[in-house]
Amino acid sequence: MLYRKIQQRIERHLRSSDKILMIEGARQTGKSYIVRHVCSQMFRNYIEINLADDKHGEAFFAQVKLSADFYLQLSAIAGDRLGRYEDTIVFLDEIQEYPHLISMLKSLHADRRFHYIASGSLLGITLRRETFIPMGSISIMDMYPLDFEEFLVANNVGTDVIDFMRQQFDKGEALTESLHTTMLGLFKRYLLVGGLPDNVNVFIESQNISVIRRQQQDIGRLYSDDAAKYDSEHKLHLRRIYGLIPSAMENKKKRMVFRNIEDNANKRFADYEDDFDYLIDSGIALDVKAIANPVFPLIESARKNLLKLYLNDVGLLTGVLYGTNINAVLNDKLGVNLGSVYESVAAQELKAHGHSLFYYDNKKNGEVDFLIDDFDSLSVVPIEIKSGKDYTTHSSLSHFVSTPDYGIRKAYVMSNERKVLAKDGIVYMPIYYIMFFGAKESGDVILA
Repeated sequence: MLYRKIQQRIERHLRSSDKILMIEGARQTGKSYIVRHVCSQMFRNYIEINLADDKHGEAFFAQVKLSADFYLQLSAIAGDRLGRYEDTIVFLDEIQEYPHLISMLKSLHADRRFHYIASGSLLGITLRRETFIPMGSISIMDMYPLDFEEFLVANNVGTDVIDFMRQQFDKGEALTESLHTTMLGLFKRYLLVGGLPDNVNVFIESQNISVIRRQQQDIGRLYSDDAAKYDSEHKLHLRRIYGLIPSAMENKKKRMVFRNIEDNANKRFADYEDDFDYLIDSGIALDVKAIANPVFPLIESARKNLLKLYLNDVGLLTGVLYGTNINAVLNDKLGVNLGSVYESVAAQELKAHGHSLFYYDNKKNGEVDFLIDDFDSLSVVPIEIKSGKDYTTHSSLSHFVSTPDYGIRKAYVMSNERKVLAKDGIVYMPIYYIMFFGAKESGDVILA
């Protein structure tokens, strides 16, 4: 079984809170698997109901409007496994298929007959569209593909090694040459495989990149088909925007160019705002908003109309860009620019660690790849990602750091270079240290 950090968070929630936990995230991130594993270990009576299967099958819960009706249908399916509140949990998988059940969670929570946990691959969209959300009765936890640390554990890197790396990061010191070579090699393999559990499992078992690429293509089509099914009115826009993400990332500014979506120079962000919201809320794309005035907290000055989108999994991106040519990534092949790939994995790591994503955009001073909030110092932290040997060349970041009004206390450049050094207010670190940026428990939203 793959190690997932979210397991401990789910266990803690089930032990310490009586709120109904809802796990949201894109398809294929392992939500159902981890919930099934945790709940079957913690409760004597575990009942799982896949509401997507129910909707397309017997539709037992389609017309359930009252909690009494819900209990009746539940008992018809699993009456022999329904015990007491203390030892019974009901897993409502793909709950977005029945939004009326989300509204019912408040009364189910109040009844305290059983524990409940729910998940959904399009849950973020459903919650945004629902007029009634059971405030005070639910907690929401986001789930993402395996981050790099989880990938290392899957590849038999011991926790003692990871703890040592974290200590080196905290002290601002480099790894040994041999350990650096090992970590950089695994990092590049992570770029190829990504963090979707099925692909990681294939990599561990067979190292077969052809199988991994076929699975990634299937997942990409699944994401695109989901978009079309969920919002038929906008399906052509959604598919087009999703398909444009890799090519947009290859552009100099890496922003979405709205006129390219329908080949219409008059189109603007407002014409596609709902489409972007779908891709982001469904978890299949990560958004990075522009900031011109980088003052903490960043959300106060974010601009949605200058938007960068990244695929939610770096393996999907390298599959689109390079297919089965693994040397483009593994061997720093001459002429191949991995900038978009490195930025993508950085976005994936930062998002998984609870950061909202922003970038600096200034017509006069240029761009900086990422800005994150530092809640300890109430300041902004700029991060520049470099894939080539010119990692010390960054005029925009240098100007950013030297601007007194911005109050920058620390800034980072992440690259393939092993050495860690600080110069002119900027700390240079190896790219794999991004795994420790904001590695904290976050992302839980308490609706109270």
